[in-house]
Amino acid sequence: MSHVAPIKQDAEVASPCVDVCRMDAASGYCEGCRRSLEEIACWSIYTPAEKRAVLALLSARNKLL
Repeated sequence: MSHVAPIKQDAEVASPCVDVCRMDAASGYCEGCRRSLEEIACWSIYTPAEKRAVLALLSARNKLL
């Protein structure tokens, strides 16, 4: 029988950057990852919970843009 460890809520959250770093003038979001300049600049200081919240927003932004 194998034991699977539970997923830690505080585990590091990967950046959504896809190396297409251009800001869309109309939306104000990066054309690659759909984050705002503030979200990009603050990513390294966001908590894992804040990063997950941003990631949740990106899915909706992709559908709108």
